[in-house]
Amino acid sequence: MCSVSSASEPVGEGSSGQKSRRSPLQTLYDGDQVESALQAIHQGRREVLEEACRSYTRKRRVLIPEDLKHVIVDDQHGLLYCYVPKVACTNWKRVLMVLTGAAGSHRDPLAIPANEAHVPGNLRTLSEYSTSQINQRLRSYLKFVFVREPFERLVSAYRNKFTRSYNTAFHKRYGTKIVQRHRQDPQPEALERGNDVSFEEFVYYLVDPATQREEPFNEHWERVHSLCHPCLIHYDVVGKYETLEQDSRYVLQLAGVEDQVSFPASSKSTRTTGDMAAQFFHNISPFYQKKLYNLYRMDFLLFNYSIPAYLKFR
Repeated sequence: MCSVSSASEPVGEGSSGQKSRRSPLQTLYDGDQVESALQAIHQGRREVLEEACRSYTRKRRVLIPEDLKHVIVDDQHGLLYCYVPKVACTNWKRVLMVLTGAAGSHRDPLAIPANEAHVPGNLRTLSEYSTSQINQRLRSYLKFVFVREPFERLVSAYRNKFTRSYNTAFHKRYGTKIVQRHRQDPQPEALERGNDVSFEEFVYYLVDPATQREEPFNEHWERVHSLCHPCLIHYDVVGKYETLEQDSRYVLQLAGVEDQVSFPASSKSTRTTGDMAAQFFHNISPFYQKKLYNLYRMDFLLFNYSIPAYLKFR
């Protein structure tokens, strides 16, 4: 349905309701606005991504609107953001709510409650537009995505969804199924509640082919490759969780809004680190580590993450 054009075509000024100032995309590719060291880093990331797409994906298929459910649109500033759960997406949604006016009078992203940032309908996604509107935006808007070391993201998702007592919806929806399928002789209470899933059981669930045959992965553990289609959509900026503040500031600078809104500084002392991920993987056998790596391999390759040193199958 939608054919994707190259990222560096000029903006059709006025056609998207934008002022005739320079668009974020022009700012990026004209490149006199932002320090060159940062530009070089981002160009390097784009090149790694393109090269990996060439090497590891066979046939390019055509994008369909279904592929674009995770791409949030800011028509005022010419931005497309593909959100990836567990990679600061709550704060990016808050920032975009401020920028698009969806936050009402709020100018401080942190004043927006987290649950409000995830309400469907507060922000528009690209899948809601017509084919011609989709193509025009893919051609002329700045497209960005934020990624994270795949196993840290996975451990973060596990900790958030399976070890917090308040996430009863996840325990019911996924935990009960995991206990039923991947635990020998489960207690009736565990089958009923699904609130004590171990990381090991979660890994068994992920690598079990029946899981994906039955339904797509939940977005919190779905691969970035499958959520954001980085080989079909040419992202102009690939931000990384490891350099979140710097990369977020870069995007806001390109959009010309760094004086209107700032990306919230992370205050989380509990955030998942590589050392933490290593502890979780300690009990996973090399056989299952390898299976899990193969499942997330494209995310490692596309975004230039090396195989973690703590894995035993290396």
